[in-house]
Amino acid sequence: MATLVKTEEEQMLADSARGFLDEKAPVGHLRALRDAGKTHDPALWKDMAEMGWAGILVPEEAGGADMGMAAACILAEEMGKTLVTSPFLSSAVIAATALKHVSDDRAKAALSAIASGELTYALAVDEGRKFAPEKIETEARRDGNGFRLSGTKTFVVDGGFADRLLVLAKTEGGLTLFDIPADRAGITKTARSMVDSRDAAEIVLADVEATGEDVLGQVDDAMAVLKPALEAGQAALAAEMTGLAAGAFGMTTTYLKERKQFGQLIGSFQVLQHRAAHLWCEMEVTASAIAHAGRKLDEDPANAALAVSLAKARAAETAKLAVIEGVQMHGGIGMTDAFDMGFFMKRARAATEWLGDYGYHAAQVARLRGF
Repeated sequence: MATLVKTEEEQMLADSARGFLDEKAPVGHLRALRDAGKTHDPALWKDMAEMGWAGILVPEEAGGADMGMAAACILAEEMGKTLVTSPFLSSAVIAATALKHVSDDRAKAALSAIASGELTYALAVDEGRKFAPEKIETEARRDGNGFRLSGTKTFVVDGGFADRLLVLAKTEGGLTLFDIPADRAGITKTARSMVDSRDAAEIVLADVEATGEDVLGQVDDAMAVLKPALEAGQAALAAEMTGLAAGAFGMTTTYLKERKQFGQLIGSFQVLQHRAAHLWCEMEVTASAIAHAGRKLDEDPANAALAVSLAKARAAETAKLAVIEGVQMHGGIGMTDAFDMGFFMKRARAATEWLGDYGYHAAQVARLRGF
């Protein structure tokens, strides 16, 4: 059985990432972006690309590091600890995974541009209030040798600034995934205010022209390309949420060791010790689920769905517990915008919904286990 603790190489990657992010992107960086009315920092993404993170899943022949999903999850976890906002999940994980399942020259060129940080992507799948890729209504009707796309996509994370869109649409025989420029005629993007101060957009496609070359993979068979990309994104997002929980827990335990009440450190109160210990145990179990999901995607990707859904479901509940306990143990200050705990709570809420919430993934676990 594979160990669920970090290898020496993985720990070195985590330590390197932590040092870089503590300097370049502490929680205060997100606050500064929010206060300036910005949702992302292109300069930070450039620095991350120079570190090799944008190409973490890109093959070496395309200029990437090709380190695998376990490594991508480690980076995502470290980003979660300080609430780093970047196109890492949308571009370096989801889009890169989808493109790796296509062998044409165009896909290889796109992978190279992702690795260098020159090209960003957004995933345009969601249309309703919940994640349900099999229930979309966006239509791609035949038009000569190409297609015309019409429909509305909601909750397109990074859709406000991405260079290209991966659009899921219905075709005559099933679902088809399209890779199109975000500025193509007929596309209208409307920024939506996100509770976690990140970028998302509603995207309307009005008779958008798409050629056969814009199809990623095969017509009517989107899931051959999209399923592994979604699972990669779900695993990395779960890892980010685990890092988020760790960041909130670190703030909380530090406060318990500093805050005095009735002349005593509140960390000496047994009831608070029990609650902190319970949260720590939940975080450890979830971290093991994340590690398993990342390694399963590397070693047996065709059978990773159960591990991924278990990781995302556990990450959602653990992050929720971490931020609730964090706010409560901090007392009144935990409710104020001047304190950073609120940023963790807001990110936990948004991340839970993206790519399937707890209910969606719990149902997937039950289905895959035959319940």
